[in-house]
Amino acid sequence: MLKSDEILRIVNEGLESLPYDRKPASLYEPIRYVLSLGGKRIRPVLMLLGYNLFKEHPEDILMPAMGLETYHNYTLLHDDLMDNADVRRGQPTVHKKWDANTAILSGDSMLVLAYQRMAQCDAAHLPQVLSLFTETALEIGEGQQFDMDFETRNDVTEDEYIEMIRLKTSVLLACALKIGAILGDASKEDADLLYQFGEKIGLAFQLQDDLLDVYGDPKVFGKAIGGDITSNKKTYMLINAVNRANAEQRAELMRWIEAKEFNRAEKVAAVTRLYDEIGIRQLCEEKINFYFEQGKQLLEKVSVSAERKEILRQYTNAMMHREK
Repeated sequence: MLKSDEILRIVNEGLESLPYDRKPASLYEPIRYVLSLGGKRIRPVLMLLGYNLFKEHPEDILMPAMGLETYHNYTLLHDDLMDNADVRRGQPTVHKKWDANTAILSGDSMLVLAYQRMAQCDAAHLPQVLSLFTETALEIGEGQQFDMDFETRNDVTEDEYIEMIRLKTSVLLACALKIGAILGDASKEDADLLYQFGEKIGLAFQLQDDLLDVYGDPKVFGKAIGGDITSNKKTYMLINAVNRANAEQRAELMRWIEAKEFNRAEKVAAVTRLYDEIGIRQLCEEKINFYFEQGKQLLEKVSVSAERKEILRQYTNAMMHREK
């Protein structure tokens, strides 16, 4: 079995060597650019780790794994355009480096390339793989729309939020693991267990991102903290703060949410203080632990030896910054 850093190296080398020899070059250059910006490559690594539970030589399914990474980066390209974001991974976003029309068209082509790459798996598994990939892509669009709808609502429930992040984030991690298992000839039970494992880890992963946006170290987190607070993003933290606040706390929270002009540092400090008073940090940490433990139990049920599962277990622990 390969270690996760060896798998990451295989993925990165594969992405770097992808040919873009079609014309016009101006359509494909932004795609090459997006895929060259780096990142953790979590989804292709999970696909290869899922495969490697059941078969050796995970590099045999490298092209579908790169298809999944192409798809993920396509969603980021369009997210950046919708958010009018200037920077991605420390570099200008496509619509800033080129323009919005280029971002739309190159993004569309990127989605098609993702399918072309995903389809380069063995014919026996192709219908099942494409069916799962297509369902996942539809769900991610649904999650993105829910997220957009939530921006104009102040009555979003915790359950609605969890379902939104399941669609927007979790299902792609789940899809990665399950496609790896399918291509590795896993049983249906094991493939489904890995899907559910990916879902739970994905929920824990996104909730941790919410938590770090408020309580993280900017040097470790990689961006300024408090972005979700300043943009009134409906996160697990904010939803629960509004629902659990007393009348006085809720009034102060709503004042900050509705303020059109404010000092950024002052707003972040005030809302963080309210979170502390209401006990939101502990609540979020408990929910992260809940999903993480559920995930661990699902992985334990997969019918391969504990030794074979160890690298995947260590990798997901590292994703969540956990020791055990």
